Amino acid sequence: MPRRPGLRTLEVKAKRLRWFIHHKLLYSMTPAWIVYAWPRVLCQAQRAQRLQLTHQSTRVLVAGYGAQPSMGQTLWCGHSDEGEAGVAWDWVQLPIGMVAMVDPMALVSNLQFVNREGQVLAPMESVRRLNEIVHGLPWQSEVQRVLQAA
Repeated sequence: MPRRPGLRTLEVKAKRLRWFIHHKLLYSMTPAWIVYAWPRVLCQAQRAQRLQLTHQSTRVLVAGYGAQPSMGQTLWCGHSDEGEAGVAWDWVQLPIGMVAMVDPMALVSNLQFVNREGQVLAPMESVRRLNEIVHGLPWQSEVQRVLQAA
């Protein structure tokens, strides 16, 4: 006859399960905008396209229904010589089924672009560089994949 686990064993297993669930929820529910709080990463403007960003998370914040479009946010990250870099933005599903950035001027990133002389680029120039990076990412297919799974 198999031994039944003691109360102490069950308490330990329950504690481990609670810890796992808490951390799984914490990290899976972290908003993409948290990238703004990450340490700044300096990036030479002319090397911006070389960053190898990968998809980290996409969240559907508003499930579309009828005239209400689906909306959410996505986060892409990659490692640079200066540290972990990330870019996040909001997206919306258009009535024709395509997804688009809500506002291409409202990208959030911990990247800080500098020119060859080491001077920080103006905000508008930085946004332009970020948009060039985003344009090269397969982010729409990742968002569509998440929408289909939802």
